[in-house]
Amino acid sequence: MSNIINAENMQFAIGHFDLLNHANFSLTQNEKVGLIGRNGVGKSSFLKILAGKEELDSGTLHIQRDFKVVYVAQEAHFNPESTIFETVSEGLGALKDILKTYHTQSIMVANKPDDLSLLENLNQLQLELENHNGWVLDTLIQQTLAQLELPKDELIKNLSGGEKKCVQLAQAWVQNPDILLLDEPTNHLDIDTIIWLENLLLEFKGSIVVITHDRRFLDRVVTRIVELDRGRLTSYSGSFKQYQEKKRQEIAIEIEHNHLFDKFHAQEEAWIRKGIEARRTRNEGRVRRLEELRKQKQARREIQGQVNLTISEACKSGKIIVELENITFAYPNKAPVIQNYNGIIQRGDKIGLIGSNGVGKTTFLKLILDELQPTSGLIKRGSKQKVAYFDQFRNQLNNSDTVFEALGQGNDTVTINGKNKHVMSYLEDFLFHPSRANSPVASLSGGEKNRLLLAKLFTQPANILILDEPTNDLDIQTQELLEQLIRDFSGTVFLVSHDRELLENVITQSIIFEGNGILSNYIGGCYEDYQLTKKQNHENNQIVTQNNPKQNDIRTIATKKTPTKLSFNEKRELESLPKEIEALEKEQNQLNESLLQPDIFKTQYQKAIEWQKRINEIEELLMDKLNRWETLETKQQKCSH
Repeated sequence: MSNIINAENMQFAIGHFDLLNHANFSLTQNEKVGLIGRNGVGKSSFLKILAGKEELDSGTLHIQRDFKVVYVAQEAHFNPESTIFETVSEGLGALKDILKTYHTQSIMVANKPDDLSLLENLNQLQLELENHNGWVLDTLIQQTLAQLELPKDELIKNLSGGEKKCVQLAQAWVQNPDILLLDEPTNHLDIDTIIWLENLLLEFKGSIVVITHDRRFLDRVVTRIVELDRGRLTSYSGSFKQYQEKKRQEIAIEIEHNHLFDKFHAQEEAWIRKGIEARRTRNEGRVRRLEELRKQKQARREIQGQVNLTISEACKSGKIIVELENITFAYPNKAPVIQNYNGIIQRGDKIGLIGSNGVGKTTFLKLILDELQPTSGLIKRGSKQKVAYFDQFRNQLNNSDTVFEALGQGNDTVTINGKNKHVMSYLEDFLFHPSRANSPVASLSGGEKNRLLLAKLFTQPANILILDEPTNDLDIQTQELLEQLIRDFSGTVFLVSHDRELLENVITQSIIFEGNGILSNYIGGCYEDYQLTKKQNHENNQIVTQNNPKQNDIRTIATKKTPTKLSFNEKRELESLPKEIEALEKEQNQLNESLLQPDIFKTQYQKAIEWQKRINEIEELLMDKLNRWETLETKQQKCSH
């Protein structure tokens, strides 16, 4: 199949930093390409080059004639005073003015039905629309807005970030493109809208180049991965999961190759420095080879580092984190956001909060944090709680601070798990080059601000993590590291995210925000499984019980049909629990034997008290782990039938 886009030997730099370095790229008809890479490597710049928004420094770019290219930027730049309909129709060229005038005239005629001049104008506009196939496009706009639940007469300035993203997508779609260039199309979208977009793109007959950090989206939509890494574009056919496996193998080979190269280079450098006696025996060929090695070393594209995520864990909290009894919350003169909700959350639970934008997830977190009080009902909080809170709007960062000031707070060191670390060194753990330490926070990209907030957050000793959209703007590698940290965290986690891969891999239970104040409890973190189960239950008139006042522990609320499979995290946990239980029982037996020694409380009173305290802790831990093991075993058995 011939290429509809062909680019060769592309070079593009910003300042002294090469974003594209002799890079090549091609795109065939009906191909769907996922463009990935670390934050700041130049993905958005490359997409702008394909869209004709930026020019190459050198190289060639050829796009077949008569192929319509439509570009959706990462952020929307609309006239805030325009309506949604006017904005979406912007992509239709001259036809947009006819449609805009027609809709304005329609409103005027509705208000003045007896005005003959208005009716005549409306008839003339109708003829023009018929001549330009305008009714088909008008219908397409109306259908697209209806699918996205966007009111056509609403002003842009009144829209949320997610709604503006939907307007961007609608504007692109009605242009009937041959090639779609999408920069982070899932940003700000809720899960239902992301799934709608996936299905739309799967049916799309044209070609796509999409930048996204949404791993599930990549796996569902794209047919090829192209990675931008250190100025080069490398193609990997197949799914994102297939790319990950190939990439792991490539990195291992590259590390081994660099190790052997460095060893040989060091030997040659040692040889050239041996002095007069060695110089007598050295030959010109070997000297030339050393010069070539030096050039290769200088030109080598070093493997990029990765974020080093470590959190300061506080002492263990009490067993009950929070108990919510018949909670209702409503803002003044508004319908309830949460209505008659009951639940108990215990130490070690990892809770996913899932629902559409604006449905009340952040409000729920503020109730947990005691920043808001319920309109009615009772919230009981446990003891020894140390909370670290990541807010999606990054309000904890002061834009006028430097990166160093934001983290150090007047100190040169931070304390991580009881050990002091210099702020500069800690910043490097989060991939901040020393030269960025004095940059103002305002100058950072979205991904950099998220990394800085995570760095700041993880200096706080915590046994409860509250994470509100922590993966926004983070590259895939950092997302995976954050996922691992959440899995390994021994405390309690509340997670708001539209990242389905993250939710499914780390969450043990979900609270689903259905809308109209209704919250449903669900075991596991797979939203698609929940939707399927809910549909099946509805078809069988067995709707899952919601907000039952008699049910006060969310872990025991399960669906009545088709239990979800164990998540990756749950499988891993189930495998490790027997060994953990065995180790705890062994430790408990040893401590009990030690306490049976004669006169132990006379000769080693302090140690005996510590042993007794540890035995009590183990007893509590054993109960938790045995209960958890039984829950997972039961779930696995149900899934196998």
